[in-house]
Amino acid sequence: MLAELDQIQRDALADIAGIDSDAALEAARVQFLGKKGRLTAASAGMKDVPKEDKPAVGQKLNEVRAAITAALEEKAAGLTAARDAAAFAGLDVTLPGRPLPKGALHPLTQVLDRAVSVLRRMGFAIADGPEIETEWHCFDALNTPADHPARNESDTFYFDNGKLLRTHTSTVQIRTMETAPPPIRIIAPGSAFRRDEIDATHLSAFHQLEGLYVDEKVTLADLKGTLEFFFREMFGADTELRFRPHFFPFTEPSFEVDLKFHATGRESKWIEIAGCGMVDPNVFHAVGQTRRDDAYDPEKVTGFAFGMGLDRLAMITYGIPDLRLLIENDVRFLAQFA
Repeated sequence: MLAELDQIQRDALADIAGIDSDAALEAARVQFLGKKGRLTAASAGMKDVPKEDKPAVGQKLNEVRAAITAALEEKAAGLTAARDAAAFAGLDVTLPGRPLPKGALHPLTQVLDRAVSVLRRMGFAIADGPEIETEWHCFDALNTPADHPARNESDTFYFDNGKLLRTHTSTVQIRTMETAPPPIRIIAPGSAFRRDEIDATHLSAFHQLEGLYVDEKVTLADLKGTLEFFFREMFGADTELRFRPHFFPFTEPSFEVDLKFHATGRESKWIEIAGCGMVDPNVFHAVGQTRRDDAYDPEKVTGFAFGMGLDRLAMITYGIPDLRLLIENDVRFLAQFA
C-alpha cells in the first residue's frame, strides 16, 4: 500500500509539472483527487490494511494528498502569473495614463450646501417634512382661504385621496410648531411642486429653502437684517438687494425680495429671489388649535418667515440664464461645475 501511494504521488507531480492550461489542471485534479480518482480509490483500500500498519498508511495517505494539493495550487498560481505577464507583454509603461473625468456635486447641491452653511452659522437648525401633504398643512394652517388660486387644480397636483404634492416647504414650519414650543429657529430645504409652465425661470418641480424664527419680541428689523446678511454672504458684500411690499396669506406685513441678476452677455436686471414677512397671527392660532395650548399665543410671541428658490439662487451664483439647464443633465453643462 505504501508503495502504491508513493507511485501515485510521483505520477501526480510529474503530470502537474507538465500542465500548461487551466483545463488540464482541472483534469489532473479530478484524476488524482476526485471522487473516482486514484488517491480516493487507494483510500478505500484502508479497510484491508492490517491493524498494526494502519497508522503508517494513514499518515502516508495524508502526506500524498497534501503534496498533490500543494502542487495543484502552485501550478494554478503559475498559470495565473503567466496569463498576467502575457497580458502586459509589449505594454509601454512610459506612456501617459488616460485621465479620468473629474466628477462634482450638481450646482443645485453646491448652492444648497453653501446656503445651509451660512444659515447654520446664524443659529438655524434643519427641519424636514413629507413631500405628500394634507390640505390643512399646505393651505389651511397657513391662513390660505378656500378660494385662493393656489388651491385650484390648475395650480396644484392633487391625489385622488385628497392629499397633494406640497407647493412650498412652509408645511415643514407648521409641522415643526406642532411638535416643538418656541423659541424655534429652523430652515426647511426641499422639493416643491406646482403646475407652472416650464420656461427659463419656472419649473414644475423645483427646490426651496424656507426659514422660520419664532420667539418673544422678534421684529421686522430682525427679518431684514437676517436676509441682508444671508444674501451678501452668498453673493458678496456689493450685492444689490431690495424689499418690495407684497401679499402672502401667511405673513403680515409681507415683502418680495429682489436681487440684481448679472448674466454673462446680457443686460443686468432685477429678479425675484425670495418672499418673506412677519408670521400672521392666524397661523399661530391654527397651530394652537392643533397643539391645544397657548405656546404660540400671538400676544406672547412673534416671528418671521422667508422662502426662496434654490434654483434661482443657482442662477445668480453661476450666472445661469435658463433654469431648464439645471434639469437636462447635459454633461457639457454640468462639467463646468466640476
